[in-house]
Amino acid sequence: MTQELFASYSFLLDRTARKVKQYAQQQFKRGGFDVTVDQWLVLKNLSENPELSQTELANLVFKDHPTLTRILDLLHKKGYIIRVQHPQDRRSFQLHLTEAGVTKVAELRPKVLQFREKAWENLTEKDFLEFKRILNTIYQNLDDSNKETNS
Repeated sequence: MTQELFASYSFLLDRTARKVKQYAQQQFKRGGFDVTVDQWLVLKNLSENPELSQTELANLVFKDHPTLTRILDLLHKKGYIIRVQHPQDRRSFQLHLTEAGVTKVAELRPKVLQFREKAWENLTEKDFLEFKRILNTIYQNLDDSNKETNS
C-alpha cells in the first residue's frame, strides 16, 4: 500500500474520531447533562471498576495524570466522586462514586447509548464486526511497535 493511501486512511480515521467526539459533546450540551464527555468516561469507568487508583483510571480513559486530576477535581466539586486513602498504600487514593455519582451514571447511561447508536445507522452487524477487527489490528500494530521501541 502506498504512503498516500496510508495518509488518507489516517486522515479519515482521525476525522471520524473527532466527529464522533464532537457529536457526543454536542449531545451532552443539548441534554444538559452537567458533565463533559471526558467526565462521563471517568464516571462510567468508575461505575464499572470500583475502587480504582488514579493511575489505573488514567490507563483506562487514556488521559495523562494532570488532565485526569483536573477532571477528578471537577467531578469532586460536583459531588460525583470522593477520594479515599488506599488501605495498603498511604501515598495513593482510591476513587469512589458518591450516591450522586451513581445516580448520574444511571441517568445518563441510556441517553449516551441512544445517541451513540447514531454513528452506526445504516451499518450491519457484519460491518461493525469488520470495523472492530480492523481497529483492533491497527491498535495492536501500534502497541506492538511501541513495545519494541521501549525494549
